Amino acid sequence: MKWRKLGQIFDFDKSGFNSDYVGFAQAPQALVFQDYVRIYFSTRQRTVNGKFVSIVQYVDMDKGFERILNYSAHTVVPLGKLGTFDEHGIFPFSIFRHADQVWGYSNGWSRRKSVSVDTGIGLAISGDHGRTFQKFGDGPVLTASLHEPYLVCDPFVRMFNGAFHMWYIYGTGWKVFQEGHEPDRTYVIAHATSTDGVNWAKEGRPIITQKHADECQALPTVIQIGSRYHMMFCHRHSFNFRTNPANGYRIGYAYSDDLVDWTRDDAHCGIEVTPGGWDSDMMCYPHLFTCDTKIYLLYNGNEFGRRGFGLAVLESEA
Repeated sequence: MKWRKLGQIFDFDKSGFNSDYVGFAQAPQALVFQDYVRIYFSTRQRTVNGKFVSIVQYVDMDKGFERILNYSAHTVVPLGKLGTFDEHGIFPFSIFRHADQVWGYSNGWSRRKSVSVDTGIGLAISGDHGRTFQKFGDGPVLTASLHEPYLVCDPFVRMFNGAFHMWYIYGTGWKVFQEGHEPDRTYVIAHATSTDGVNWAKEGRPIITQKHADECQALPTVIQIGSRYHMMFCHRHSFNFRTNPANGYRIGYAYSDDLVDWTRDDAHCGIEVTPGGWDSDMMCYPHLFTCDTKIYLLYNGNEFGRRGFGLAVLESEA
């Protein structure tokens, strides 16, 4: 893969969103229209008790990705009811067209006491071209199970060969890495399939090789080019990743010819952090999409997308 960076295309602080939000434009996901591209992301809102919740919003950009044409000023996806899996936030939000609707798979967050969060994957459906979404139900369509007892999150869903395919992550455990610190989580990428997009069969194994036992793999995104499937994802250390850039998120790459066996090949990812600037310490939450015959990569930079997101265009692939 060979990517050309187009720079930071969205700066939350200069976006025009109201002051109810406190920054962040995390996990950008594109929905392409005839004359523009809608980019969904999760921003943060502070509640009365000082905690944050993640809220889905979007911006509409011209196809040159130079101008914001419109932005959401309404509730795109409502948060969950008291006690539900998405009570405290939705991040990320994976969207695609299905029939005459837009389907969105949400990663719902809820707070816990012994560890910081629990997560599950929900479904919401839009009948107004992605302006608003109504939940399929109050519960998740994919969640923790007998052999995946921790976090289940970060869905990316597409249809290939007449079936729904979901790439997601599940936690392998929580661990206190250093005395006096809160537990941190470790997670890996997995795969599930469905005939209806609601009832899912988990493959039941990690599909991407870990570099080391404490590596976290997050937010897979998959695109088909010719007969080969390409996956981008992000990876980091489980501990000391917030303040140590060497342990922070980087973009990883894998490929498959059958959607079953994946070969990890980070050396040919084709994109790296930039010395100095908005993505110099971190690159995370990638999203692959096609627009007018070109393949693009959306991603967040430093501080997990606090300032916004950037874009790269694919120039060649082996």
